[in-house]
This record gives sequence, structure tokens and C-alpha cells, in this order.
Amino acid sequence: MLKKFFKQNRLECGTDEAGRGCLAGPVTAAAVVLKPDFSNEILNDSKQLSLKKRDLLEHILKSEAESFGIAHVDMKEIDSINILNASILAMHRAIDDLKTRPECILVDGNRFKPYVNIPHECIIKGDAKFLSIAAASVLAKTARDAFMMKIHEEYPMYGWAQNKGYPTKKHREAIRTYGITKYHRRSFRLLPEQFYLNLE
Repeated sequence: MLKKFFKQNRLECGTDEAGRGCLAGPVTAAAVVLKPDFSNEILNDSKQLSLKKRDLLEHILKSEAESFGIAHVDMKEIDSINILNASILAMHRAIDDLKTRPECILVDGNRFKPYVNIPHECIIKGDAKFLSIAAASVLAKTARDAFMMKIHEEYPMYGWAQNKGYPTKKHREAIRTYGITKYHRRSFRLLPEQFYLNLE
């Protein structure tokens, strides 16, 4: 059973990102403030949920959360500032988008940068421990998946509808065959033989 709060009687938001390990597409983050009486039996870390359950929860969370924000950081920014900084930036932008200002930020993972003057708590595997972080993981995942489905129509040969930009065998074979696109992260090791890959 996931916990509602890290600390009682405090307005907390959970934040998480999706797509950090991908070769293509943005890194996407969400921030969620849940109402004190919110509960849901199936809400969990998005990686533990089926597509059908994530889609159901997306609708529930967007209609029942006190507030939520979602933000993408694109490939050029990732290449410019690195994926860790881009992930934190995406979380900051998602928090910017909240209509309700939290009193504390619960962050999935062990790295974060202070957000204005709001205290934060980094929680390893927090998306499997706290409802608000699990909610953020679902909204980040569904938003990023929707983005990847859209750009799949532009470049169907990479299989992004299935692999969502992760380094699967099919994705890497497509990079070998067709080269890279404007959606690929040039700072990443796109192929094991990266040294020979033409990035122009």
C-alpha cells in the first residue's frame, strides 16, 4: 500500500520523469499534488502497470488531482546540458506548471536541485512508495508515450510506437540502416560502434 504523505498536514507534490534512458525523444516529467482524501487501489509505479491501467489512471488523475503539471525537455537541451540536468529541469518545469504551490517536493530518485525556496525530499524508488510520486510517474509516462506515438508517424521505421525510443535491437538496427533523425539524442551512444556513426 502506497503512503499518502511523507509528512502529515503539509501540502506535498510528487515529481518523477520518464525517458531518461532513451536514444530518441524528450525526457518528460510530471508533478502532482493530490487531494488529502485521494485513494486508488491500482495506482503504482508506472513501470509496474499495464498500458490499459496507465491510460485509465491518466484520466482519473487529471480529473481528480488537486493540481498537476507536465513538461518535456527536448533532445537539443538534453545534448546541451546532459540527461541528469535535463531530467531535473523537466521536473522543475512541471512544478512551474502546478496551479497549487506545494510546501514540499517529493522527488523520485536521489538527485535534485533546489526549486526556489521549497524544501524537497529525494526518495529512492519513491514511485513505489508514495501516491503522489506514483501519480507523477504515470502522467510522465503517458505524456511521453503520446509524444513518441506522434513522431512514430513521421519516422515509422524506428519502431517508436513499440520501443518509445529505448535502445532495443530493432531501434538500433534502424539507426544503422537509416541513420539518425532530428529526434535522436546526439550526445548518447546510439550504437556500440558509435565511433563510426556519421552524426552529420
